[in-house]
Amino acid sequence: MPASARTRRTRRGPLPSTPAPLLDTTLDQLRTLLAVHATGTALGAARYLRREQSSVQKQLDTLNRNFQEMCGEPLVLKQGRGKDVLFTGTGEVLVEMAEATLGEWSDTIRDLRSKSAGTLTVGATRYTLGIVADAIADIEDELADRGIDLKVDHIRTRDLLSRLAGNQVDLVCGSVAIRAGGDAAPDGCDVLELARGGLSLLTNLPADRLPDGPIPVGALPDVPLVVPSDGLIADFLRGWFGPGYAERLTIAAEIDAVPFGLELLRSRLPLHGAMLVTEGIADAVRDGRLGGGTPLRAVDIADSDWEVLVGVFARKGEIDRLPAGHPLHLLWHAAARRADRGYPARDIRESPTGGI
Repeated sequence: MPASARTRRTRRGPLPSTPAPLLDTTLDQLRTLLAVHATGTALGAARYLRREQSSVQKQLDTLNRNFQEMCGEPLVLKQGRGKDVLFTGTGEVLVEMAEATLGEWSDTIRDLRSKSAGTLTVGATRYTLGIVADAIADIEDELADRGIDLKVDHIRTRDLLSRLAGNQVDLVCGSVAIRAGGDAAPDGCDVLELARGGLSLLTNLPADRLPDGPIPVGALPDVPLVVPSDGLIADFLRGWFGPGYAERLTIAAEIDAVPFGLELLRSRLPLHGAMLVTEGIADAVRDGRLGGGTPLRAVDIADSDWEVLVGVFARKGEIDRLPAGHPLHLLWHAAARRADRGYPARDIRESPTGGI
């Protein structure tokens, strides 16, 4: 046996005996545990993680069962409908360990990326790819000269910040829902703000059924709506009407993407309603930039306390920790220069989708 192999095998001694339920515990389950601890309930954690409540509850039940087996005590106890769960002593200890574990992994990965700096992974939604491409164009020669492997991933809006927080990408460009007039930076992020806007309705309803508007948010429960099951629009609905918004609204149809919703409203099907979209999409329909077919009316929404933020997002403080020549540092500042030159007004607002 080569000496190097013997050294590797004997350096740390035999592997410790590890309970099987502990080996089955994933980093994603630890993140779910932290989300429940932070929000108090499986529902709150589901909203924070942008997942189904059933998925979060399943992970929580698995953790409870496994640690009951290993430690003799579950991690959380239910306290009744509508009440926050109660973390046991074992649960509180595991929360601290989960925070330390995920923090150490994230810090190590960032350090390794900073040292290697050989790959730059950028995420963008379908309609913000042009923003990323323009910023990359400013530094592409330098990236090529240094042999930097540039990767661009397509990310759905609903996964934008979770992919960033999970270290799957170095930087993302897309849209999030924020409180109107509020801080542009979501928790754990630095942001280059490119534009803000609201929502509108696209409808095939006659004017006597849905006036030209603007209509108040409070009138939406009386309108048959075409809505997505998740993502940016769903975040608005949760902000306006709470997590059980579907029970307060008249849902005419659920869709997965805007183009299908447009086809649905323009089809010969006897479906009459209104689809919530960004102002940019509504403007594009008014101007005839999103195809022909049965004409749709655009109706603005008034008095919203939520708005759309289009921006470039990085992990909190990461840009400042990197040396000036790091590729992520270069790309961030290239995007910042674009924004300073009035990039949003020229390109985002005139985009067929308003940057969403």
